[in-house]
Amino acid sequence: MTTDSGPGAGGRRRPELAAFLRSRRARVTPADFGMPPGMRRRTPGLRREEVAQLSGVGVTWYTWLEQGRPINASPQVLDAVARTLRLDAPEREHLYHLARVPYEPVSRAGDGDAEGVGPEIRSVLDALDPRPSVVYNARYDLLAANRSYDRLFRSELVRGPGRGNLLWTLFASAEADECPVRHPEVELPLLVAQFRGAYGRHVGEPAWESLIDRLSAVSPHFTELWRSGNVVPPGTRLKVFRHPAVGELRMTSVSMEINGLPECRMVIHSPGDEESGRRMEVLYRLEQPGNDGTPPSGRGRGSGLWS
Repeated sequence: MTTDSGPGAGGRRRPELAAFLRSRRARVTPADFGMPPGMRRRTPGLRREEVAQLSGVGVTWYTWLEQGRPINASPQVLDAVARTLRLDAPEREHLYHLARVPYEPVSRAGDGDAEGVGPEIRSVLDALDPRPSVVYNARYDLLAANRSYDRLFRSELVRGPGRGNLLWTLFASAEADECPVRHPEVELPLLVAQFRGAYGRHVGEPAWESLIDRLSAVSPHFTELWRSGNVVPPGTRLKVFRHPAVGELRMTSVSMEINGLPECRMVIHSPGDEESGRRMEVLYRLEQPGNDGTPPSGRGRGSGLWS
C-alpha cells in the first residue's frame, strides 16, 4: 500500500479498502472457527482482534489496515487475512488491488486447469466441437479447451515444456520451425502486442515477470517484439494454421469475455472458408480414437459437422 494521502486514486482506495474489510469480517462468525460466541458481542461477525489472531498478524497492524491507514502490506499477510475472511478468488483479487499490492492468482491444479473454470464453461467448450475453442487468462495460460483445440494445436505442443501457455507454445515451436501458425511473422507480433496491453495491469507480478524472462531466454524474436512496445486490443481476425495431417486451415477467431472469470476470455475458431471447414472436419474425425475418418452413421457427406 502506498503512503500517498491526497485526493487521488490512493486516497480513494483506502476508504474502499476499509469498507470492504469490515463487510467481509461481518459475515464470518466465531462458529466458523469453532470458537464460542462469547458475551456482549456487538458485531455479528469476528472482532478485529480475532481476525488478527487467526491470521497471525498484530492487532494494531490489522486495525490500521481496516481503518485504511497508509501502511504496507505483503502478499503473504494479505493471503492470511483473505483465508481468515474466507474470500473467494474475485474478492482476493479485489483486496490486492485495493491494498496496492501486485496480484498473482492462486496456483492452478496440476492438470493445468484454473480454479473457477467450472463444468458450465467446460460444457460450452464441448458443445462448440468441432470448432476449436479455448479459455485463456490475460497471461495466455490455457485454462480449459475442447478436443478440437488440442487437435488443431497438436497436443504435444500445447502440453510441452511451457505447459499450457500460448505464448510459449508459439514462440518455442517457432524457434524449432514447428509453429502451428502458418504466418508467425503476422500472428506473433499481434499476440505480443495484446499481451503487453494486459501486462500494464500486472507490472511486477512474479508470474508475469517470470514468463517474460523465460520467453526472452528461449526466443530472440520475442525479445525484439517485446522491446517494440506495441499494444493492441484482442479482436476478431483471420488466422492461418498448418497441420501435418490435413494441411492449411484458415480460421476466424472470435474473442469473448467471461462473466465471473476476471481477465479471462473464450476464443472460438471457425472455418474461414469451405475447404478449411472440410479439413477441420477430417482432422476432428481422424484424431478421435477408433475413428477411421468416414462419416458417422446416418450422416452423409453433404451434411457435415459444419452444417
